[in-house]
Amino acid sequence: MAKTPTPFQQRVYDETRKIPRGTVITYGELARRIGCKSARAVGQALRRNPFAPEVPCHRVIAADGTLGGFCGAKSGELLEKKRRLLESEGVILPHPLGLAGVMSLGQSYSS
Repeated sequence: MAKTPTPFQQRVYDETRKIPRGTVITYGELARRIGCKSARAVGQALRRNPFAPEVPCHRVIAADGTLGGFCGAKSGELLEKKRRLLESEGVILPHPLGLAGVMSLGQSYSS
């Protein structure tokens, strides 16, 4: 049985649901949008996301343009899955570990 999300986790999940297909934002930007000062706290909430894919945590990346983590993993098959999910949505990945120069990185969605 899944644990009920905390109010903070629920805010993270609600905002993450708003990220359109084919668009990525950073953990820091997501934190800013919910009034949180900690990108790391947002990452920890997404690590525990029990609602994927309805809450598309794969659309949240690190500030340096790398993929960040996925399901708690920083490398390996899980991160490769995140890359494949983003590519299937039309996000252009110039390198398997980074998104430097991706046009959608700076795009915004309405909160």
